[in-house]
Amino acid sequence: MKTNLKWLNEYLTPGLDLSEQAVLDLAQQIELTAVEVEEVGQAAAKQDGLVVVRVEEVKDHANSDHLHITQVFDGKETFQVVTGAPNVAEGQLVILASVGSHIIDRESGELVKIHKAKLRGEVSYGMLSALQEVGLPDAVCPTPIEDGIYVFDANSGVKPGDDALEVLGLKDPMIDTDLTPNRADLLSLRGMAYELAAMTGQNVHEVAESGAKEAAFLADDQISAAIDSPALATGIAMSVVNGVTVAPSPLSMQSRLWTSGIKPVNNVLDAMHYWLLVSGQPLAAFDMDKLADKVIRVRLAEEGEVLGQGDGEEAIALRAGKDIVLVAGKQIIALAGIAADPAFEVNEATKNVLLVAGQYNPSAIRQAARRHALRSESSFRLERGIDLSNTKDALASAANAVAKNAKGELAKGQAVDGFENSEPVVIKTTVARINQVLGTTLSNETVVELLEKLALTVANKDGQLTVTIPGRRTDLTIPADLVEEVGRLYGYDNLPTALIDGQSTAGDLTARQKKIRASRKIMQALGFDQAISYALMTPEKATAFNMVGQHPVLSLDYPMSSDRTTARQNLISGLIDDVAYNVARSVKNIALYEQGRVFLNDNAAVQPIEEEHIAGVLVGSIAESTWQSDEKEREVDFYAMKGRVESYLANIGIEHVTFKKAENMQNMHPGQTADIYSGGIYLGYIGQVHPEFVAKQKLPAIFAFELNLEEIIRLAKRDNAYQPISRYPQITRDLAILVDQDVTNQMVLDTIWETAGKYLKDVSFFDLYTGQGTPEGKKSLAYQLTYQDQENTLVEEHVAKDFDKVTKALEEKLAAEIR
Repeated sequence: MKTNLKWLNEYLTPGLDLSEQAVLDLAQQIELTAVEVEEVGQAAAKQDGLVVVRVEEVKDHANSDHLHITQVFDGKETFQVVTGAPNVAEGQLVILASVGSHIIDRESGELVKIHKAKLRGEVSYGMLSALQEVGLPDAVCPTPIEDGIYVFDANSGVKPGDDALEVLGLKDPMIDTDLTPNRADLLSLRGMAYELAAMTGQNVHEVAESGAKEAAFLADDQISAAIDSPALATGIAMSVVNGVTVAPSPLSMQSRLWTSGIKPVNNVLDAMHYWLLVSGQPLAAFDMDKLADKVIRVRLAEEGEVLGQGDGEEAIALRAGKDIVLVAGKQIIALAGIAADPAFEVNEATKNVLLVAGQYNPSAIRQAARRHALRSESSFRLERGIDLSNTKDALASAANAVAKNAKGELAKGQAVDGFENSEPVVIKTTVARINQVLGTTLSNETVVELLEKLALTVANKDGQLTVTIPGRRTDLTIPADLVEEVGRLYGYDNLPTALIDGQSTAGDLTARQKKIRASRKIMQALGFDQAISYALMTPEKATAFNMVGQHPVLSLDYPMSSDRTTARQNLISGLIDDVAYNVARSVKNIALYEQGRVFLNDNAAVQPIEEEHIAGVLVGSIAESTWQSDEKEREVDFYAMKGRVESYLANIGIEHVTFKKAENMQNMHPGQTADIYSGGIYLGYIGQVHPEFVAKQKLPAIFAFELNLEEIIRLAKRDNAYQPISRYPQITRDLAILVDQDVTNQMVLDTIWETAGKYLKDVSFFDLYTGQGTPEGKKSLAYQLTYQDQENTLVEEHVAKDFDKVTKALEEKLAAEIR
């Protein structure tokens, strides 16, 4: 929030030192004690040499159809200035950038020096300026630059020779703070005054506007308020000002608004914005004569209702049963606390004004502002919480200001609904507890003094504190909040420091962390690059490659975008997006893996189950052809991926790995997809992504795997350790069998390993034959079995005995014919 320190001083006694160094010191103190400071200085920190002048004479330029030759008086002498401003006229008080002055170039943002110039043969000693050329952004200037130069009102109190930057408020010292969401009290001058008073030992005196001419009738005679439910608003108050004359605001009010980042509009709306900044209470103004009903009702939007936007803009479709609206009869006059329909706004024709201050549901305001992309000064404050005890007082001051500025009459009283008596927050704690948390030895008196600096009411009984919290401090609710307040006012730098007392222990990773890190290292050793994909995606992608069945999707209530709505249930979808990204950039050979969590929403009543998975994809070639005749290009296939998965599982410590044909994997190739098991435990799957799936995205063939890392961590109990190479020779036996076509390689391997005995070290499948001489419905498989003893030379008798066991088991279990 931008805080004008000159304005703030009206609420502090004896007042802040506003010298340049003192302001810098104050900003540092704010950073150390309260919130971060984004910027310190003046709105016009670099500009100089701008003065107020009176236009004495205006003549058209003989050699131009749009330039004017003016004579201007700066209080001492008269200058000739050539200007293209369409609105220049004799008798005006305007801004002159004199020769030698500096202004900000609107296009480049750089400082520009003004020189004596000759324009179409006429000498010009400076430039008449608009506010935009002085340094104010377009968003806060009352009129567009196309309308011409800025003209001071005759009643503004300025005179020729005055420093233009000073009378415009652009030399007022400013501090722009970056507020945390809990410090809603600092979104007002009132709250900032209490904060800085506590830091600097000042006294706060709150200023209220009063003294407006009072009408003979009551506000209740002209308007009434009704709230459908306390869940929508805890209170709404309304004031009426009759017989107003809508015109521009006084310069003193406009300058405070534009230095605070708000565009002045007219004397009614400006008074509302002025008291919004002072009190932090959102306010709204409506033309009473345009309202169809005398009852202003706070209710939820109904089906089909819209909020008009004016100027031919498309109306906003309101969310039935969710958006809080203000209605007059059937008229939707405002989206409560956020935006009003321009059809009911105050303008030059307005004579009777309705002023509204509401205490709307913060959560509903936040949701509506976000849904409709309508952020405003009012919604920003309502979202964070306002001072519920100050609503009526803030409205009364604003209503008095409107009546005085617009020369109207203020109806007596306020029309209200709600405002049930609510007890202030009371927190009980002890000085001993505060000292224990902070590590200090502060006395009872010191702690009480620090809390009272914040204008908290403190009752102290032998160190037992009962603290009553004012309504503006919505962030103070529990004893720990008081500890923080004492700590920051005492000074974090003043808190004692001490080494942690206790036995130190060496840091180490858990077994789970070690396996996860080992998984990443193995994957990188196998040639995969790590990818990190979004955990949020569309519902279709989130469930496209689930390992086991379908789970209810976990969708966000307020997603970032339409393609980031649902928590993922697999990793492959994200990797395929990564493949598409790389293919679009002409990358042909891709090897990616990802280790991360998936979210299974099997029980909507609690948090989703989070499982660690690891997945990978291969695309393109795993070997490139070269000039050497034996170096041929080799495309990725099922076995290239299978070998990498087997290597990973072996290195991570998983034994007895088997592959079985997968069923019902919708987006995987039915003939090239296998489930992966360790013993009887399902680990995941491997295969080719379905050609139809990749064809829709115009992608090449993709081979992928996904494994449940939770199961792998659980099963991989042992770490890989060095095994000495046997000094004794190996013995190999070739085995050829004739089996039925439906007998799989895995079934044969399982049978061999189950019966082979302790000397079998390896089994390799080296041939499949179904050609001439093979009976119909049969196939011939060939294997090489390798035997070895780690401790002795293996004798033929032992190998023959174990080999016979294998052949007999194959004959009995698989009806195999040994060839």
